[in-house]
Amino acid sequence: MTSSTMDGEINEGSVPPYYREVYEALCSKKDEMIQAQVFQRLLRKAELPVAVQNQIAEQLDCGDGSLSKLSLYRGLALIAFAQQGKQPTPKLLENCIQEFPKPELGEPSGLQALKMRRAEESPLAVQQTLEQLLKRDVVTVELIPEKKGLFLKHVEYQTTSQRFKMSVYRRYSDFDVFHELLLQRFAYRMVPALPPKRMLKGVLKSTSEREFIEGRRRALGRFINLVARHPLFSEDELLKTFLTFSGSDVQNKLREIFRRTGDEFMTCSTATQAKEHLPVDIQAQFASSKELIRNISNSFHKIRDKAGKMAERSRENAVDLLAFGRELSTMGSDTSALPALASPSSTWAPLRQSLKVLSVEFALLSDKAAQQGRREEDDVVEKLHLFLDLLQSYKDLCERHEKGVLHEHQRALQKYSVMKRQAMTAAAQPKEQVSVEQLESRIVQQENAIQTMELRNYFSLFCLHQETQLVFTYLPMTSHILGSFVTSQIQGHHEMGEVWNDLRPKLSCLFGNNNGIPSSPLSPQQGTLKMPLATW
Repeated sequence: MTSSTMDGEINEGSVPPYYREVYEALCSKKDEMIQAQVFQRLLRKAELPVAVQNQIAEQLDCGDGSLSKLSLYRGLALIAFAQQGKQPTPKLLENCIQEFPKPELGEPSGLQALKMRRAEESPLAVQQTLEQLLKRDVVTVELIPEKKGLFLKHVEYQTTSQRFKMSVYRRYSDFDVFHELLLQRFAYRMVPALPPKRMLKGVLKSTSEREFIEGRRRALGRFINLVARHPLFSEDELLKTFLTFSGSDVQNKLREIFRRTGDEFMTCSTATQAKEHLPVDIQAQFASSKELIRNISNSFHKIRDKAGKMAERSRENAVDLLAFGRELSTMGSDTSALPALASPSSTWAPLRQSLKVLSVEFALLSDKAAQQGRREEDDVVEKLHLFLDLLQSYKDLCERHEKGVLHEHQRALQKYSVMKRQAMTAAAQPKEQVSVEQLESRIVQQENAIQTMELRNYFSLFCLHQETQLVFTYLPMTSHILGSFVTSQIQGHHEMGEVWNDLRPKLSCLFGNNNGIPSSPLSPQQGTLKMPLATW
C-alpha cells in the first residue's frame, strides 16, 4: 500500500484488480474517460434502491458528462459498500484501511455491453432543427359566420392544414375533446393549453365579446400549430384525424382512436428501458434547465407586454390622426360668412377651404398607422404569444411530473410501507389464515403497482429530457421575433414618412408660403430603407 491518494480517499494499494478489469471493460483506450451514462447503467446493474443509486451518483465528479478512472474506482467502492448494507458516504472510503470490497456486478467481460452507443443512435436525443419543426405544417384557423341552432348559437372555425391539404370545420368543443385526449395519450409531453371557452356573462359588451372571440381564434391557431409541429404529435393518429376527418362526429371518432391506442407509455418501445438511457445527473440537469427556461419565460412575458403596448399605441395613433383630419374637414366645410370684425386683409376664408383638402392626407396617415398596428400585432405580438404558449406548456409539464408521477409514487410507497407493517403484525399475532393470505396478495399487487410507477417515473423523466431539448430547439425563435420587430418598424416608419413628405409641398401650394415649415425637406433616400418581411 502506497501513501499516494487518488480522488482524495482512494490509494493505489486499496484498489483490487477487479476494479481495473471493470475499467478496461468499459474503455477501449488507456486513460480514457468513462461516459456518465455508462456508469449509470452500471449502477442499475448493482440492483440497489433508486435512492441509494442517486446518493452514489451525487458523490462522483461527472460535471462534463464523464468520469475519470479514479472516479470510477470511487463509484465501484461505494457500490460494494452499499451492497453490504452500508450507507455509501465519503467517510467509508476515508476510514477503509484494507483493500476495498468487490462489488457484485458480474464478470468484467460481461460489462462491455454497457458501453455508450453513439450519440446519434441514442433514443434520448431530439434530432430536429427549428426550420424542420416550422416546416412540418402550417395550420390556419378562421372564424366562419355564427350558426344558430334550436336554442343556442355557436362559433365554428375553418381549420386548414397545408400538410394534409384539407379544410375541416371544428367547434370549440371539438378542440376541447382533442386537447383532453391528447393530454391523456401524451401525459409526459408538452401539450399546449386551450384558451378559455367563455368569459363571465354580463361582464363584456358586444364589442369586447367580439374581441374575445377573435383572441380565442388566435389562441386556437397557436395551439394547433404547436401540436402539428411536435415531432410525436404530428405523426399521431389523433392529430391526423382532427385535421382531416370530415364526418359528422369527430369527437366520437377521436375517442375511439384513443381507446384503441392508449397512452404513450403503453405504446412506446423504449418506455420500459427509459431508465437505461437517462444521464446520471438527470435531476441536476432538469433543475438547471427548468430555472433557465423560467427566467427566459419571465423576460419574454415583459417583452410581449411592451410589444402589445406598442401595437396598441399604433392603433390609437391611427384613431387620433383620423380625428385630427376630421376636425380639419369640419373647419373647411364651414361656409358661414366672416364677421364684420374680421380684418379686411384676413385670408381665413380661402385658408379654411384648403383645410378640407388636407383631411384626405390625414385619413391616409391614419390608415398607415392602423396597418402598422396590425403588423406589430400579427408579426411580433402573435409570435411572442406562440413562444410563451410553448414555454407555459413546458412549465405545466414540469408540474405534472413533480405533482403527478412523483407524488403518486410516494403515496404508493407509503401505502406499501403500511401494508408491510400490517403483515409483520399479522405474522406475530395469531389470525385467520385467510386474512393473512389476502394481506400477502395485496402486498404483491402493491409491489407490482410500485414497479409500474417506477417505470412510469423514469419514462416521465425520459420524456421531460426530450421536451427540454425541444424547448431549446425553439429558442432561436428569438431571432425570428426580433427580425419581424425590426422589419415592421422600418416598414411602418418608411410608409408614414412618405405620406408626411408628400404632404409638405401641398402645404406650400395651398398656403402660398412655407408657414414655418423647414425649407430643406428630408432627402428621398431618408426613410426608404427596405427589408422584406421575415418569413416565419
